[in-house]
Amino acid sequence: MDLRKIKKLIDLLEESNLAEIEIKEGEESVRLARTPQGSVAPQYAPAAPAPAPQMPMQSPVDAATGGRSQDADAGQSLPDGHVIRAPMVGTFYTSPAPDKPAFVSVGQAVKAGDTLGIIEAMKMFNPIEADVSGTVLKVAAENGQPVEFDQPLFVIG
Repeated sequence: MDLRKIKKLIDLLEESNLAEIEIKEGEESVRLARTPQGSVAPQYAPAAPAPAPQMPMQSPVDAATGGRSQDADAGQSLPDGHVIRAPMVGTFYTSPAPDKPAFVSVGQAVKAGDTLGIIEAMKMFNPIEADVSGTVLKVAAENGQPVEFDQPLFVIG
């Protein structure tokens, strides 16, 4: 599907009262959904599985680190608990807007599925949700700062 067609669909969605548009053209399909500010924005359904991204060469890793280099976490000491890592590269935010309170704070109890923060990537806001229930032991990323893929964001105990 042509990028110009997708841009026209986005414009159509913005100008209309529609909450969602899904277009299928042969084997390709595009789904655009309007969501409230601070949530996940338009989603595109690929027609075929995307090829795996090329990862940069890494230094040798210890099997005990789970495939991550020891240097990746060396700058931060993380408490024992379940580590929630960045699923993408982008800018990390602890609240939905600058004038709003943070989604969570250290010591707060959270349930699986609760929003902990958001990552902005390519003008899209992607919620970071807890995948376990527990207490927030550490917020490992700074508000408004860039984060890398697989960077620790939260520790839940």
